[in-house]
Amino acid sequence: MATKQRPSTAIGKTADYLDQRTTIGALVKEFARKVFPDHWSFMLGEIALFSFVVLILSGFFLTMFFDPSMGLVHYEGQYPDTLHGELMSSAFASTVHMSFEVRGGLLMRQIHHWAALIFVASIVVHMFRVFFTGAFRKPREINWIVGLTMLILALAAGFTGYSLPDDVLSGNGLRIIDGVVLAVPVIGTELSNLVFGGAFPGDQIIPRLFTIHILVVPALLLGLIALHLFLMVLQKHTQYPGGGRTDKNVVGYPALPVYVAKMTGNFFIIFGVLALMGATMAINNVWNYGPYDPAPVSAGTQPDWYILFVDGALRLMPGPGWEWVIAGYTLPMNILIPAMIVPGILFTLLIAYPFIEARLTGDHREHHVLDRPRNRPVRTGIGVALFVAFLVLALAATNDLIATHFALSIFAITWVLRILLIVGPVFAFFVTKRVCLALQRKDRELVLHGHESGRVVRFATGEYVEVHTPLDAQEVWLRTQHTSPQPLEIQPAQDSHGVKRKGYRSDRRWQRISEFFYEDRVEPATPAEVAAAHSHGKHDELEARTPAAVGPGGAGSRAGSSAGGGGGTGTAGPRAAGPGATEPGSAGQGEDKQQ
Repeated sequence: MATKQRPSTAIGKTADYLDQRTTIGALVKEFARKVFPDHWSFMLGEIALFSFVVLILSGFFLTMFFDPSMGLVHYEGQYPDTLHGELMSSAFASTVHMSFEVRGGLLMRQIHHWAALIFVASIVVHMFRVFFTGAFRKPREINWIVGLTMLILALAAGFTGYSLPDDVLSGNGLRIIDGVVLAVPVIGTELSNLVFGGAFPGDQIIPRLFTIHILVVPALLLGLIALHLFLMVLQKHTQYPGGGRTDKNVVGYPALPVYVAKMTGNFFIIFGVLALMGATMAINNVWNYGPYDPAPVSAGTQPDWYILFVDGALRLMPGPGWEWVIAGYTLPMNILIPAMIVPGILFTLLIAYPFIEARLTGDHREHHVLDRPRNRPVRTGIGVALFVAFLVLALAATNDLIATHFALSIFAITWVLRILLIVGPVFAFFVTKRVCLALQRKDRELVLHGHESGRVVRFATGEYVEVHTPLDAQEVWLRTQHTSPQPLEIQPAQDSHGVKRKGYRSDRRWQRISEFFYEDRVEPATPAEVAAAHSHGKHDELEARTPAAVGPGGAGSRAGSSAGGGGGTGTAGPRAAGPGATEPGSAGQGEDKQQ
């Protein structure tokens, strides 16, 4: 009986020791065989993950030198000279000391700040990618909610960290937060005293923010990141449409060694870029602002980019007429609407969107192949409208800088941006929707008629036709594999006995919304349409008579009439080829069957 060969290396012996006691080898083997699709946009999530790792590493260093206290001290450091002997909080003094007296302290501060900005940005762009491609559909609704929760926590982490130095800039931000808290009806004053430990600024807010920043938010983010990755592996990764890719498989490469090597390289690239940015790009030089003083409020102070939309909304909201007094209580709607009500409604709708779209389409199937944004014009238009609204609000948050730099009236700028905030997203929505529909029509035309080659051929009868180059199987599959949702169909208002049906009004409301989403649509080419488009009578003889002279594709090309005739294609995709067709495969890639 042959004896089992034992590993000879230290790593092998360690792995064998763990495997004998935990059977972890089976798990590693299963994960190593896991197939992941390949696309550059999937790296956005990795950028967020690795930026968070850099945040943890740099934050651990900063924690050892930061003093989260609001107790007043006189700064005795050598640099900068302008602050020597100045009265300030211990938090601000330790921040300046860390920047000038601790070796590598300023570098770590700037790496940490840039990593925070990139972390939030990568999450936002990643969520936009998920939204535009429909990656939130069943069975990934929970992961969509997890991602949005991570975004909210990332905003909280950024703001709490931004406020810790206790300088003039961060103090003004806390003053705005105090104003928002005070605006809460009935309990605003008590809530502000609870948050700040007394009247603003109090003496407790910095230690409390420090605890939230280094303990509560990171712990929640770590848990959600683990849940996000677990669900991604469990449900398998989504993939873009293409040859051989269906909802029942995953076409790509195995985790080991391909993706482990890629992720390792990506981590060092991201770490290197953040280190380079921290070393060469100064950010948040708090000694230029000085310690926080509640009395002065300077112009030209903007928060980090991810808070600009709240700041801009507060600046654009009119003041007169928006403070209501009800039963002796003041409701400052000019603060509540831009700072609490609108963001609350926005994030609530974003969380509910996967369920709303499933209700509007009546589609409750599992989806593992992503949508092309052009094939969902209304959804894409909504995403672009949100982006335009953010840009307008970001400009509004810098209205004072625009006024001073370009010698413009700040009142005129404010009114222009108010109008843009209403008109801009609506205009962007309709333009985006029409562009998506036009791209769908172009895809349909390509499937039916092929690419224009630019070559014109003359028949003996004197007729001129343009030669069209047929699409290959991959191109056709990409343009025909999707289905175009139709508006909801509902039961009549009355049953067969003439009795009003319960729930008809609710169904009718949903149907109207569904018509808004899916009434304007372009159906993919059908087999009958492809066959009709590829039949041109005697024009088809052109290929047989002059196979080498027609079009760049030689015998594979076909002449199409100027009235819309076009070249034939060898494969016309799943819809064009009929239900029995097989999908064009992808050579050189692994295929993981969807369970």
